[in-house]
Amino acid sequence: MKLICNSKASRLAIPILGFALVLILSLASPTTSCTEQEKSSLLQFVAELSDHGGLTSSWKNDTDCCKWEGVACSSNRTVTDVSLAARGLQGHISPSLGNLTGLLRLNLSNNMLSGGLPEELVYSNSIIVLDVSFNQLNGGLQELQSSTLRPLQVLNISSNFFTGRFPSTTWEVMKSLVALNASNNSFTGQIPTMYCVSAPSFALLDLSYNQFSGNVPPGLRNCSMLTSLSAGSNNLSGNLPDELFNLILLEHLSFPNNQLEGSLSGISKLKNLVTLDLGGNNLNGNVPDSIGELKRLEELHLDHNNISGELPSTLSNCTNLMIIDLKSNSFCGELSNVNFSNLPNLKILDLLRNNFNGPIPESIYSCSNLTALRLSSNMLHGQLSESIGNLKSLTFLSLVNSSISNITGALQILGSCRNLTTLFIGHNFFNEAMPEDDTIDGFENLQVLALNHCSLSGNIPFWLSKLRNLEVLLLYGNQLTGSVPDWINSLNFLFHVNLSNNSLIGEIPTALVDMPMLKADKIASKAFELPVYKSQSRQFRMPISFSTTLNLGMNNFSGVIPEEIGQLKALLSLFLGYNKLTGPIPQSICNLTNLEALDLSSNHLTGAIPTALNNLHFLSKFNISNNDLEGPIPTTGQLSTFPSSSFDGNPKLCGPMLAHHCDLAEAIFSAKHKGDKVEKVIFAIAFGAFFCVGV
Repeated sequence: MKLICNSKASRLAIPILGFALVLILSLASPTTSCTEQEKSSLLQFVAELSDHGGLTSSWKNDTDCCKWEGVACSSNRTVTDVSLAARGLQGHISPSLGNLTGLLRLNLSNNMLSGGLPEELVYSNSIIVLDVSFNQLNGGLQELQSSTLRPLQVLNISSNFFTGRFPSTTWEVMKSLVALNASNNSFTGQIPTMYCVSAPSFALLDLSYNQFSGNVPPGLRNCSMLTSLSAGSNNLSGNLPDELFNLILLEHLSFPNNQLEGSLSGISKLKNLVTLDLGGNNLNGNVPDSIGELKRLEELHLDHNNISGELPSTLSNCTNLMIIDLKSNSFCGELSNVNFSNLPNLKILDLLRNNFNGPIPESIYSCSNLTALRLSSNMLHGQLSESIGNLKSLTFLSLVNSSISNITGALQILGSCRNLTTLFIGHNFFNEAMPEDDTIDGFENLQVLALNHCSLSGNIPFWLSKLRNLEVLLLYGNQLTGSVPDWINSLNFLFHVNLSNNSLIGEIPTALVDMPMLKADKIASKAFELPVYKSQSRQFRMPISFSTTLNLGMNNFSGVIPEEIGQLKALLSLFLGYNKLTGPIPQSICNLTNLEALDLSSNHLTGAIPTALNNLHFLSKFNISNNDLEGPIPTTGQLSTFPSSSFDGNPKLCGPMLAHHCDLAEAIFSAKHKGDKVEKVIFAIAFGAFFCVGV
């Protein structure tokens, strides 16, 4: 009986308990939506945008703003979060957001917001995280004149257009500050250090890509909790202060592209370093043996400095290394000093432009995760080892100017690196024969092949026809003979062809003016593992950066320029100079409205200059000198902007820029063409007539 009574009591208690819970909740939450003041502030923010990114579909006056898209509230219905990243917002940021007294986090990053950043947000009494990065905000940040503490913990204003001196005293009232990112702006002045004293938990500072000047301040030593310090691409000078090496918690130290001097003698104190980037400075001395104590180091960037000496063998103690970038220094000695087999995680090894000597050490080939290897422009020598085939992940290989011999053996070995997309091996194999046999196989993923300046003899080999993904082919500076093979138009992705400075003969083949990618726009391809340098200051990040080019200059081509050349509408550069071409300049060349460089010099071309060449409005390099052309040079339009050197060596040409002026009849003929209709053309990338890729 007792059991039955208890059962009835339990069934009765359930609805009573539910009613009581509802009653308690209703008493605890007298409001069912955000306040009118908060709603009004949010609506004012949207009203002042020129593009609200579709927010008004949910941000309506007759609905609860806690349910609006991108808005979150606390249990007591106070707005705590506004998260509107990457919404396509345009216009300025309304100060009305500063009226949200309970707002903790505001994220407006990755939009197109402009104007200034309201002080009400930076110096809010509630906001702890403020992110307005990747916008178009401008103006400066004013110093805060107040003694009231602010709760801000994270401030990200990176990638905007802020200018002026960076605040220095403001940070005194931000004792909770943990992270400050002001990179990629135009702030000036010296690096402030007040946050090091004010904020005991301050851990991240990024001031990269600004205009800060002066020395790296010793006061940074007071940021004892700092784990990440970045100030690359500024105008900093002087030595790295010794006090900096006392930041024992530092994991990321990045000061590239400044004018810093001195040595690395104290670097071993930073035992927790994961990333060290001091590239692009004026550092000197050696890499100390103590670098081996940096057991956690994953990335080492010391490129473009004046560091010398041999690589210490202790570098192989940094077993977590993934990237070693030491290019453009004065290192010497043999690479075998370092046992690369102790670096199983190594992905990128870049030693370009140093003075390393001896053979390529076998231990490099045990780095099975290596994706990019560049040893170009050193004093290495010998032949490639078959062990390079162990690098199954290798996509980028550059061994330019390394005194490597036996091209047939090298290509047979490299064919087993099935993932190779980029291969630069020019300035090697001097005076050897281009391999023609069918034993050259593989390379099915190759996009860029550079075999330039090797003085190779023989014909353009058939095995190149198997490289179905080839986009860039550089064979200039050899001694190749014979004609251009008809299979070249079967390389459907090839858009940059440089066969100049060889001894090729015959007429320009129809297949060459029937190449698909010279007729159509390029297809975006995968980025290089390492930047490719055209010069010290110019670099390419992907194959598509090469311009659409046909360069047949400095050969022995004969016959006329085929009329079909006008089909190559995508061409930016056409170089046919220094051959034995005859006949007129074909009218169809005037259809190549994207052309930026045209060189037909030093041939035997005859006839008049087509006046429609004036329609090539992007033409910046033009040379028809040393031919047998005749008649007047157009006195208006694009051609009239070029110097006399573009026309010299044509005795029958006349014009105001030449010693031979036109008579009245010729002048009338020239004037007749002044009214030629201008065609609309599209934007194209600038390109020079000769393209020399050294690495």
